[in-house]
Amino acid sequence: MSRILAFAGSNSSTSINYKLVKHTVSNLNGHSVELLDAATMAIPMFSEDVEKTAGYPQVLKELKETIANVDSLVISVNEHNSSLSGFFKNLIDWLSRIDRNFLGDKKILLLSTSPGKRGGIGAQDTAKAILPRFGAEIVATFSLPSFYDNFSVDSGILDAELKEKHQAAVYQFLAKI
Repeated sequence: MSRILAFAGSNSSTSINYKLVKHTVSNLNGHSVELLDAATMAIPMFSEDVEKTAGYPQVLKELKETIANVDSLVISVNEHNSSLSGFFKNLIDWLSRIDRNFLGDKKILLLSTSPGKRGGIGAQDTAKAILPRFGAEIVATFSLPSFYDNFSVDSGILDAELKEKHQAAVYQFLAKI
């Protein structure tokens, strides 16, 4: 049984990426899953000045320890202007200052979604390029386009082909953990 941390890289209380993560982990039977709602985390904007005067925020020290104590992660990144959201980038900036290798040896299922037809693929591509710098191994990915057309909170992924691709990514992830 693997220990898995799951969250969305969004600080929105209505995050569609959080909904996708929540749906995804509901299918990870037989594993210990901690679902984190990052929208509840108050994180200051990274600044060397803040770091020098106030140190590392306690919430981030705790998140770093949580990451250290799990085997793998499921992360869904939201997209702002074809890249990572400022919130997720800020989270990475802080965590990498606490420990440059904060994702050391963690296997990651990397997800993304958006209301548009590209499904947050720009943010996902950026995350795929950045996260390995901090020790992560991206073992599977999935992007859900047109979230409001292809997802239901009650039923999950509606489109049969997309549902199959999602399941394949989940199986690939589970095979690696």
